[in-house]
Amino acid sequence: MPENITLPLEKIQYWERHRTEQIYLSQPMGEGRVTDYTWRRAVGEARRMASYLQSLDLPPKSRIAIISKNCAHWVMSDWAIWMAGHVSVPLYPTLNADTVSYILEHSGAEVAFVGKLDDWEMMKPGVPEDMHCISYPLSPKTDFPTWDDIVARYPALDSFEERDADEMATIVYTSGSTGRPKGVMLSFGNMAYAAEGVIQAVEITSEERMLSYLPLAHVFERFVVEMGSLYAGFRVFFAESLDTFVNDLKYARPTIFLAVPRIWTKFQAGVFEKLPPKKLNRLLRVPLLNRVIKKKILTNLGLEHVKFAGSGSAPLAHDILEWYRNLGLELLEGYGMSENFAYSHMSMPGRSRTGYVGEPLPGVETRISEEGEVQVKSSATMLGYYKDPEKTAETITEDGFIRTGDKGEEDDLKRLKLTGRIKEIFKTSKGKYVAPAPIENELVAHPKIEVACVTGADYTSPHALVMLSEDVRPKVGDPSVRQEVERELKQLMEQVNRQVDPHERLKFMVVVKDEWTIENDFLTPTMKLKRNVVEDEYKSRMDDWYASGQAIIWEE
Repeated sequence: MPENITLPLEKIQYWERHRTEQIYLSQPMGEGRVTDYTWRRAVGEARRMASYLQSLDLPPKSRIAIISKNCAHWVMSDWAIWMAGHVSVPLYPTLNADTVSYILEHSGAEVAFVGKLDDWEMMKPGVPEDMHCISYPLSPKTDFPTWDDIVARYPALDSFEERDADEMATIVYTSGSTGRPKGVMLSFGNMAYAAEGVIQAVEITSEERMLSYLPLAHVFERFVVEMGSLYAGFRVFFAESLDTFVNDLKYARPTIFLAVPRIWTKFQAGVFEKLPPKKLNRLLRVPLLNRVIKKKILTNLGLEHVKFAGSGSAPLAHDILEWYRNLGLELLEGYGMSENFAYSHMSMPGRSRTGYVGEPLPGVETRISEEGEVQVKSSATMLGYYKDPEKTAETITEDGFIRTGDKGEEDDLKRLKLTGRIKEIFKTSKGKYVAPAPIENELVAHPKIEVACVTGADYTSPHALVMLSEDVRPKVGDPSVRQEVERELKQLMEQVNRQVDPHERLKFMVVVKDEWTIENDFLTPTMKLKRNVVEDEYKSRMDDWYASGQAIIWEE
């Protein structure tokens, strides 16, 4: 860890002194009302909450959970936990009670902040009845002590002990795509190193604006939004709800905007609904209209001020990347893991290459092992997995590299291309290996497909299970719509089969009837597919499907 690194608590106090009356956090409170928190107020409320946490006489470095959607109080809670000498444990706001219970018990959490939630009733049974909980102004109705009441009654904590760079700051639980979530221990130094590195790499300034809406419990949002804003000093706006999202975007007018592929695809679909692709392309070819239309599209999306747009969590289709670039919005992809606080690789403006997740961020070393596995090392590498030294030793090599589990290759500029997950690669009955991820990426690039799972271990050829996009699903009861969708899927499968090696060609595609969601356990809280759950659900039908001889099969 570099010796001259500034740690989070120092940064909090720096902005408290130097941007005292500048607005830092803007929180929608419903019915068009917004509460703005200056640095003075945000740090002041965190100091008062820290004073209250200290009054609880918890053992030093106790784990304190944050169960909430993104909001100003989420960030202030994190600070208060650190100021009081404790460790924060964020939980996704969409977890079921069983997973909530597992994480609280595994982490040994003593206290929980219960915040802004859509389905508290679902999560509530997972919180022990005797656990001390604190509610936010936007929390569901509970009888817990409230944030506003506590900060009104407790004095601000004047001074607090500085925390060491190698001291654990937080335990981030992975989304659990392959079983129980693992607790990733991150230090103050890990978080500081990542924040300083990204600010340096893309020249982020205190004049930026960001809209926070991807879960803060995930390292991607926490790294760029919470830590990025803390280290650069820029303003953060919070989204109110899914229904108000476009208006929230227009209000925030972000200069940096992060999204996952599904959102970029939805934005594009929304534009095509109003202006079909053929008509749009025709208009964009008219020199006088070209700039006007591009600006109008970005303005309607609330993205006209964006100078840096990022996409993460899964690869974006080439066509979508090119479409946004043609509009003047260069989408930069990135790559990282919970285990390195999402600090690994990023496409750089002017140097991005389609199909590649970018080049190493400052201070990141990369190597490709003999098996083709991507291995990375930096000062953002986790301390290890909480209570799991065996798994830690499996994941971090003796010389400090993280075994990512991803297969990949680098070009001459050190840009990284991911070619699949080592553990997801399966073998057909002909003894040939298939990497599903690149094929799935080609399938989900189609606007009518939301999620795809390519599988087929021990069968002669692979096949794909696909879930149609939410705007198409309700319409396929109409025979003419179904016929049209089937024609398009057939074309797509033929196109994909022309691009892949002969042993990777899809035998058929199944359109599943049920929706794959977080609630029914098909997707993780970060919308990643739980491959084992999907395969188990449909394995009893496989033999019949392979024997049917059909190219497109509708699950009835």
